[in-house]
Amino acid sequence: MALRGPLRRLLRTQLNNTCQSRAHSVAVLGAPFSKGQKRRGVEHGPKAIRDAGLIERLSNLDYPVHDFGDLSFQYLEKDEPYMHVPFPRTVGRANKLLSGAVSNAVGAGHTTVMLGGDHSLAIGSVEGHARQCPDLCLIWVDAHADINTPLTSPSGNLHGQSVAFMLKELQNKMPELPGFSWMKPFLSAKDLVYIGLRDVDPGEYDTLKDLGVQYFTMRDIDRLGIQRVMEVTFHHLLSRKQRPIHLSFDIDAMDPSLAPATGTPVNGGLTYREGIWITEEIHNTGLLSVMDLVEVNPDLGASREAVESTASMAVDVIASALGQTREGGPITQESQTLKEDTEQLRL
Repeated sequence: MALRGPLRRLLRTQLNNTCQSRAHSVAVLGAPFSKGQKRRGVEHGPKAIRDAGLIERLSNLDYPVHDFGDLSFQYLEKDEPYMHVPFPRTVGRANKLLSGAVSNAVGAGHTTVMLGGDHSLAIGSVEGHARQCPDLCLIWVDAHADINTPLTSPSGNLHGQSVAFMLKELQNKMPELPGFSWMKPFLSAKDLVYIGLRDVDPGEYDTLKDLGVQYFTMRDIDRLGIQRVMEVTFHHLLSRKQRPIHLSFDIDAMDPSLAPATGTPVNGGLTYREGIWITEEIHNTGLLSVMDLVEVNPDLGASREAVESTASMAVDVIASALGQTREGGPITQESQTLKEDTEQLRL
């Protein structure tokens, strides 16, 4: 479902004074956290992304940018594994803190950007968003499905289980982990779409099929093209009603040639043009409310150039999701309307 011309203008009118009405200002929250996985260095991701010029880039767009700095996380001295899940109490506490911060930012009317940190942080980010916007939908751009449970996860790492905490359909399959008593599942499987999958564990594959989750692997993207993938994504999530979008973007969705400094790179990822097309189209809906950008790990870059390339890719992804065009300027409502009307005349 392409949102074009008069339809998008009507949509924006309907969204005034609702949870979905965003983009008047941007809040940036840093979450320097790494205990959802075992590789050190991902806690330096927020600094690397800022150092790559994020705030300056966003300041060139049409709305004020508020950088609220980094959250301060406490690491428990004694946090014994539960089953084979490491650091459950530390991860649970960090996500509770992040949930409150995201909820406050969204409640204050900001389009919110969360800089990770590892992808376990999406538990708190999406949960905090859902407190304010319970009808949200989730677009998960990642090489991995992150829908393992402690019973199916080969590693036990919580950054590979984030989505399982959210889904109502998995409530009876999730053990009660210490540190997570504060949250309950809040998302239905029909409100989730994956883009970019290419490294899915057997247990995750079974879950995706059993729940009927809409997902697009890299093979699907090769077969359909990224434009069609986004049209089907929006039809699946937005055809019943328009609601806020939460975009959770793992930098390892991109091909490692573009973003090598990350913990679990997988060959055959998104090209630059595919990654930016995804975020441009999400921006064009006018519905983006919260975005996560996670798993930039400066310690894993083989060179300074590898780190800078990964952080720069993260900045480009965020900026395009918030309105920067490949022509170099921001998308304004007036310029987008003129462009769409011109396209309609050509058609």
